[in-house]
Amino acid sequence: MSKLAKRRALLLLNPKARRGQELIAPIVERLERGRLSVTVEKFEALPEIARDIVRLRQTADLVVVCGGDGSLSAAAMAVVESRLPMGIIPMGTANDLARTLDIPMDLLQAADVIVRGRLRQIDIGTVNGNAFFNVASIGLSTELAKGLDPTLKKRFGRLGYALAAVKVLTRATRFHAKIIEKGASTDVETYQIAVGNGRHYGGGNVVEETAEIDDGHLDLYSLEMTNLWKLALMLRSFRSGRHGAWREVRTARCVEFDIETEKPMPVNTDGEIVTSTPAHFKVHPKAISVFAPPPVDDADLH
Repeated sequence: MSKLAKRRALLLLNPKARRGQELIAPIVERLERGRLSVTVEKFEALPEIARDIVRLRQTADLVVVCGGDGSLSAAAMAVVESRLPMGIIPMGTANDLARTLDIPMDLLQAADVIVRGRLRQIDIGTVNGNAFFNVASIGLSTELAKGLDPTLKKRFGRLGYALAAVKVLTRATRFHAKIIEKGASTDVETYQIAVGNGRHYGGGNVVEETAEIDDGHLDLYSLEMTNLWKLALMLRSFRSGRHGAWREVRTARCVEFDIETEKPMPVNTDGEIVTSTPAHFKVHPKAISVFAPPPVDDADLH
């Protein structure tokens, strides 16, 4: 039997990610032991990651992103264009895409998932042409993203999000928006509109109880309560994706949405502010291949 040629892995590392300063050598060693030839490329700012993929795609058979959800979203469109499969080493704070795909938080175990080579085709969402895997939102979470101190985020992780959230909630106000779905328009007064592509967001909340990242549609919710502190009573529902049961939460499912606001408002995609309203949201079914473990029900059969 002829010796199999090594696959070439382009490993992109975000040193500014929460776990970005951890030793990369053991990860590279684990990948190389799995017959991968690894080239490490560091990036300092998110726009660099797409440029690196475009520049180096001819030298690689797969792309490995070491970073958080923002890094993965920044890489998405370039990975799609390159037609290379993508591996995930979850070094961020929330790591929601890794949660959705059941990729281990242990970095060496995540490397093992890539070595095993099982691919899963998943959807990508876009808003005004900017990719997101988990959720894009207008309102509360955008204010949270703007107000989150990077030092606090890196030092305290998910607790840092919670501390910043309390600060945002104390000064939040509702805004007027128009939600357009299949040509029909709905006017709302809301604290937040979120459009989910995947399953998990915000460090483990669930976009919608039945949502999957390969179901070919987007799930929207709008927070339309008059008293924002009622959110405290809803927290368990958001963790399970059953928040649509509350009358103050409007939900919808579609392949495209348009959101208009009275004045331009920033849009947060997977933790990064990338565009503003008016916003056009669209799902791109099975647009990218990622290395992932088998679904739990499949794994249980073996």
